[in-house]
Amino acid sequence: MRHKKKIRKIGRNKSHRKALVRNMAISFFEHAEMRTTEVKAKELQRVVEKIITLGKAGDLASYRRINSMLNHAPSIAKVKEISEKCKDRNGGCTRIIKLAPRPGDNSK
Repeated sequence: MRHKKKIRKIGRNKSHRKALVRNMAISFFEHAEMRTTEVKAKELQRVVEKIITLGKAGDLASYRRINSMLNHAPSIAKVKEISEKCKDRNGGCTRIIKLAPRPGDNSK
């Protein structure tokens, strides 16, 4: 059983997983959507929701924390836009839409 194990390892070590999620988050904020596997999307959703919540605060400290997570200036500008749109929501600014299985390996 996987009780109290929040992080999905996605078959990678810590540094690779951190870089993967950072790159996916940057791509998500650039294009406002991602096409990836279901497990990666769920892990990405955790990170993106936290970043948007930090953007709602709007103070310098929160933007510095976002910068430490993403380290990409254009993405920080997009976080500001998205957090303004979701200002009145308590969470759930992202949505996972499940597509057909991938043709190559039939993964979700």
